[in-house]
Amino acid sequence: MQLFMQKMNERLAIEILNWKYEAPYNFYNNELTSDSIKELLEETFYAVVDQNNQLVGFFCIGKPARVPIGSQYGAYADDFIDIGLGLKPELTGQGHGFPFFSFVLTFVRNTYHDIPIRLTVAKFNKRAIHLYEKIGFTKQIEFSNGETIFLTMLMEKGDDQ
Repeated sequence: MQLFMQKMNERLAIEILNWKYEAPYNFYNNELTSDSIKELLEETFYAVVDQNNQLVGFFCIGKPARVPIGSQYGAYADDFIDIGLGLKPELTGQGHGFPFFSFVLTFVRNTYHDIPIRLTVAKFNKRAIHLYEKIGFTKQIEFSNGETIFLTMLMEKGDDQ
């Protein structure tokens, strides 16, 4: 599968917000509201499409990739590039995560060069954590919003080179 980055637009934002994951990943389901559409269009969100121009996933950079309460735990104290991502529900668990995430990382590295990359993941998401560790991310800080435990993971510059 060939992947391409595309500017987020309203059609893609609505498609993403309508994605429905099965339990326990339904934690990642969103609500389709005018505010959520606005966030995807105005913040640093990007769509990833395949060679047939079909939506595969999305990613975001910076503040939208952070879990707000994490700041109270010092999870975002250092100056790293935060990334967040989502793979289309129908594509999860089928081996598409590695090429998708590699594509996103290549873009981030080419854009931000030697700045370490950080991501935040729900601790129950063992599939994602396994992928991130396989690519070279290491576990850092755990924190909770009272319902879910989150984990930040870090890839220092040059870890995978």
